[in-house]
Amino acid sequence: MHPSTSTVPRSHPDSSPNSTSSSSNPSSNIATPTPTIIEDSAPKTVEQKEMLEEETQAEEEADSQTIVVDWDGADDPTNPKNWSFGRKWAATFIVSSFTFISPVSSSMVAPATDVIAQQFGITNTVILAMTTSIFILAYAIGPLFLGPLSEIYGRSRVLQAANMFYLVWNLVCGFAQNTTQLLVFRFLAGLGGSAPLAIGGGVLGDVWSAEERGKAIAVYSLAPLMGPVVGPIAGAWIAEKSTWRWVFWSTTIVDGAIQVAGCFSCKRVSFAPLLLERKAVKIRKAIEGDPEKGLNVKDVKTVYSNVEGRTWQVIFSKALTRPFALFAREPIAQVIGLYMAFVYGIFYIFLTTIPTIFTNVYHQSTGIGGLNYIGLGIGLTFASQINARYMDKIYIYFKNKNGGVGEPEFRVPSMILGSLLLPCGLVMSGWAAQEGVHWVVTDIGMALVGAGIILTFQSMQTYVVDCFTLHAASALAAVSCLRALAGFGFPLFAPAMYDALGYGKSDTILAAVSIAIGWPAPLVFWKYGKRIRMKSKYAKKH
Repeated sequence: MHPSTSTVPRSHPDSSPNSTSSSSNPSSNIATPTPTIIEDSAPKTVEQKEMLEEETQAEEEADSQTIVVDWDGADDPTNPKNWSFGRKWAATFIVSSFTFISPVSSSMVAPATDVIAQQFGITNTVILAMTTSIFILAYAIGPLFLGPLSEIYGRSRVLQAANMFYLVWNLVCGFAQNTTQLLVFRFLAGLGGSAPLAIGGGVLGDVWSAEERGKAIAVYSLAPLMGPVVGPIAGAWIAEKSTWRWVFWSTTIVDGAIQVAGCFSCKRVSFAPLLLERKAVKIRKAIEGDPEKGLNVKDVKTVYSNVEGRTWQVIFSKALTRPFALFAREPIAQVIGLYMAFVYGIFYIFLTTIPTIFTNVYHQSTGIGGLNYIGLGIGLTFASQINARYMDKIYIYFKNKNGGVGEPEFRVPSMILGSLLLPCGLVMSGWAAQEGVHWVVTDIGMALVGAGIILTFQSMQTYVVDCFTLHAASALAAVSCLRALAGFGFPLFAPAMYDALGYGKSDTILAAVSIAIGWPAPLVFWKYGKRIRMKSKYAKKH
C-alpha cells in the first residue's frame, strides 16, 4: 500500500470501492483544516497573499501523505467477496446450521407443555404459552448487542461465543425444578441463540455479491423456519416416550456437534471494515518503525474510517442506536419490519396451536399429532427450493433490462406470490379444522401457509441485505426485534382468540390482516422503493 489520497468522499465512509485509492487531485476529498480567516474576501497585502499561499501549499502537502487503505484491486484474495465458492458455501451452511438449531429449541418444547404444566402445577394459559415463546422474546434483545460486538471482534468469533452461551443455558433448562427457573433459563438460552439471526445476514452480505446472494439467503432464511417445524416433531415423540427434560438435552447434543464443525469451518473474519482496519494497523506499525518517512500514524485511514475512528466506544454507541435509527427514520425498514412481525406472529401461532388442533379436533396422540408439522415443513421446503432456484435468475433478468444495474426491488416478485398464498392457506386450514374436515385438508392449508411465509421471508430478508449491505446486521436487527416481539406476543393471545371465535373465524381475521398489509407492500416497494432509498442515510444507492 502506497501513500495516496482518497477518492472516496469522506462524508460517505460506508461505501466500499474495490480498488486501491489514488487521485491526481489530493485535496478534493480529504477533510482539511479550516484555513486562516481574513476579514476581507481577498488578501489586502502581498504578505498576506503569500502567507495564505504557503498555508494552502502546506495543507496540500500534508494531505498528499494520507494513506487510504483499501483492497489491492478487484481480485484481492483477502476480500471476502473473492473467497472461493466452496469457502463461501461452507460459511453459509455453518451459519445456517446455527440458525437452524436455535429455533428448534424455541418450539421443540411446545408438544411437552402439558407434561410440564402437570409437573410444575401451571394453570395459567399465558404462563404456559410463555414456556415456549419467552425464548423468542430474547431474540428481540440479543441482536442489539451481538451485532455491534460482531463489528468489533468479527462475525465468527461472536457467533461461536454466543452459541456456547446458548448451549450451556439450554442444557441447564433440562435441570429446571420450577416454573421460574425454566422461564429464566429459557430466556438466557434465547439470548445466545439469537446470534445467528443478528449476524448471519451480515455474513452473507460480506461474502456474496448481489447476483449470487439469493440462493445463499434462501438456504439461510429457510433454517429459522424449518427449525421450529422439525423441533415439535421430535419433541412430541420425546415427550410421549421419555421425559420432557430430554427435549433440552437432545438439542444440546446436536448443537455441540454444530459448534465443533463451526470451529473448523468458519474461522476467517468476513467483515470488511475490520479486515481493512487490521491491514491499517500493520501499516501504522511499519510507519512507527521508520520515522524517516515523515509520516504520522494518524495519516493512515481505511475507506471505512471517519474522523472518530473505529474504537469500540464509537462502534458500540453507533451500532446500538443504529437499529433504532433505521427503524425510526427508514420507511423501508418500517414496512418490512411490520409485515415480517405479523408473518412471524402467525407462524408461532401455528407452532403453538397445532398440537391442540390435532389432539382435540382429530383426537390424535401427542406423537402422531406432532407429525402434522410435516405439512407446514413441506410448504416451507418446497417453496424455498423453487425460490432459491429462480430468485437470482429473476434478479439478473431485471438487471439486464435495467442496463446492467441491479436494484433491491428486483427481489419483489417472490414477495407477491407469498402474499397471495398466505391468506389462502389461513382460510383453508382454519375452516377445515373448524368443520372437522379430514386432517389432510388442514395439512394442505398449513403447507400453503408455510409456502407463503418462506417466500415472504426470503424476499424481504434479501431486500434488506441488498438495501443495507454494510449495515445489514443493524437493519436485520431492527426488523428482527419487532418480529421477535410478535413471535413472543401472538401465541399469548391465540388460545383466548380461538376459544372465543373458533379456528375458522380467527384464521379468517388473520387472513384479512395479511391481505391488508401484505398486498400493498410489494407494490409500494416495486414502484417507490428506489425513490425512498435515494433519500435514505443508510441504504445503498444504486
